[in-house]
Amino acid sequence: MKSRETLIRLKKFQVDEKRRRLAQIEATIAEFDRMSADLDREIAAEQEKAGIHDPGHYAYPTYAKAAITRRENLRRSAAELKTQLDQAREALADAFEELKKVELLDERDQMRERAADGAREQAELDRIGLSVVRA
Repeated sequence: MKSRETLIRLKKFQVDEKRRRLAQIEATIAEFDRMSADLDREIAAEQEKAGIHDPGHYAYPTYAKAAITRRENLRRSAAELKTQLDQAREALADAFEELKKVELLDERDQMRERAADGAREQAELDRIGLSVVRA
């Protein structure tokens, strides 16, 4: 029984770890999206300041070009993280399923033990009752 309790604690730890990883990935994606939106605003402001909206124009602002590159890198990284997010969700679901299996086994064992204890207790009470009746 002790090993089952240890196994349950281990599975709970694994589920918690997977949840933390999932939250970390979600937070990183949200941060990348926020940074990308900030860069969009900065690019638009730089284009308005220069009066040039075509990145192929020879006088297009250098900062805007660099910001576009940075924004695209962030978007690419966010897309890669979304793939990792899907994998992390699957890993969490698997870990949670394993935890539930172990908890159900433990619950079933406890029910068996309670039933066996109840049967022993009833047998003892029956023995006592018979000895009182015979005496």
